[in-house]
Amino acid sequence: MTSKKNPSPIATVFGGSGFLGRYVTQRLARAGWRVRVAVRRPNEALFVRTYGVVGQVEPVQANVRDEESTRRAIAGADVVINCVGILVETGKQRFDAVQDEGAARVARIAREEGAGRMVQISAIGADAESDSDYARSKAAGEAAVAEAFPGAVVLRPSIMFGTDDDFFNRFGAMARLSPVLPLVGAKTRFQPVYVDDVAAAAVKAATEDVAPGIYELGGPEVETFRGLMQRLLRLIERRRMLLSLPFGVARFQGAVLDLAQRWSFGLFTNTLLTADQVRLLARDNVVAPDARGFEALDITPTAMEAVLADYLYAYRPHGQFDAITASARNLRES
Repeated sequence: MTSKKNPSPIATVFGGSGFLGRYVTQRLARAGWRVRVAVRRPNEALFVRTYGVVGQVEPVQANVRDEESTRRAIAGADVVINCVGILVETGKQRFDAVQDEGAARVARIAREEGAGRMVQISAIGADAESDSDYARSKAAGEAAVAEAFPGAVVLRPSIMFGTDDDFFNRFGAMARLSPVLPLVGAKTRFQPVYVDDVAAAAVKAATEDVAPGIYELGGPEVETFRGLMQRLLRLIERRRMLLSLPFGVARFQGAVLDLAQRWSFGLFTNTLLTADQVRLLARDNVVAPDARGFEALDITPTAMEAVLADYLYAYRPHGQFDAITASARNLRES
């Protein structure tokens, strides 16, 4: 997309320094866009400046819960991409405030400020009838965006993997320390998607002629939670017991940890397991059979095997020296 008003088009990326957002920002910068990375704490996002030439990528202060800062970040932008989302509620960062009301605010102001395109990042599983607060807030955000900005594109990725992901890295770290990996929803199916493929879809939707509406994004492989952990253990060359936790036990644990967070007055954040996450883990996280996906965007998703080994090697018994150690052992045995 080019702008007749501005030869150097501007994109505002909310959450542009986060896991997905930084890939979106890099792709936009490489395509020649000026990028405003709208974040709550710009001083913690200064690294995004290195994604482009001097002055091309700049972090700006904005909070999707705040009208004025959101408007400042959007004013004059040709396209707006909202990558903001939370997995755990803390303080004022509540699901409804961020993923429903925040998304609605971004979309409304984007329309009012004359942005040409709007892309909203949601998630597979967004459902207004779900028993999960997270899933309901995502669905409410989608509906609000569609109402405020009818031409918006909504992307629903499955669980995303990549160098800094919070899924494989978390369980890799656990496997390095614990002989047991507890699994909630061991039979639940996932369709992991490479984070840079989702970024490519977001940038394409923001800069090219893409039909509005919802797209569900999943990788080429569907595996159960247990299957993903077995894959992880093979890659990091460790043997660990995979312990399936009944949902009743998991719900109790999540509720106790949630209470601990509330009673700690901010001293403890439950990033281990929330009751809401247990509800999410009871449902498959895969692309619906009739959904538009990567094929509609002419993007071929990346297989897990092409990426995972590049960063999970750190969890092998000898880390980056694992190959050297194995080679030395073979020499001794020969």
